[in-house]
Amino acid sequence: MTIETIRPVNAKRARIALFDFDGTISVIRSGWVDIMVPMMVEELARLKTGEREADLTEMVREYVGRLTGKDTIYQMLELAGQVAKRGGKPEDPMVYKKRYLDLLWGRIKERVEGLESGSVSPEQYLVPGTRALLESLKARGLKMYLASGTDDKDMKREARLLDVERYFDGGCWGALDDYKTFSKAILIKRVIDGAEAKGEEFLGFGDGFVEIENVKQVGGVAVGVASDEPLCERIDGWKRDRLVKVGADYIVPNYLALGELNALLFPN
Repeated sequence: MTIETIRPVNAKRARIALFDFDGTISVIRSGWVDIMVPMMVEELARLKTGEREADLTEMVREYVGRLTGKDTIYQMLELAGQVAKRGGKPEDPMVYKKRYLDLLWGRIKERVEGLESGSVSPEQYLVPGTRALLESLKARGLKMYLASGTDDKDMKREARLLDVERYFDGGCWGALDDYKTFSKAILIKRVIDGAEAKGEEFLGFGDGFVEIENVKQVGGVAVGVASDEPLCERIDGWKRDRLVKVGADYIVPNYLALGELNALLFPN
């Protein structure tokens, strides 16, 4: 079955659709975990505490997963805390973040340049079925927001390259250097406080712990995208379990079963 129903709720009252970007819409940065986790494990192993590399890897994967969806700096703040906890002298978290982004750029440079040159179709780096889903929500009159833990300028460039920026009339919101001034929770509160929507009028799509939790905290409906990246053909069991735990109502690997998904979210 393509769509797993955890709670059979509907989004008939939805007026706002909130999307995460990486892993939910875009797979340009697919493989980022395989860059971030080893970098952090290497940093901790350097302290020679006697911990096994496998144990450090498991611990790092746990907090990286828990913080996925928040600005990248939060994962680096956690790394700095783990270094200090082991008696080391941590670097500034922004130094860790720059090191990670430089390593990640080595992985994704060709993808971005292929999109910029037009030699690669945007559809190659979209979660399958994304464009049809965005078109269908737009046709229903939902106001759409894109909110990402990726740096604002990078996320906006990648959204433009994938030709999805135009769907988000509520705006595209990415991470800022002053990370305390923006988060997905702040954006949701701003929309509610501005009387644009009540909590139960939110429909959220995300592959991270954070955005699902934020949408559920206000009483919205949450679709967890547990894609086995980069092909996004099957459910990733590790992602699925985390998304269910934090309150996802539905679990999908992609949006190819759009008719079935719409029937569940918008019955009749």
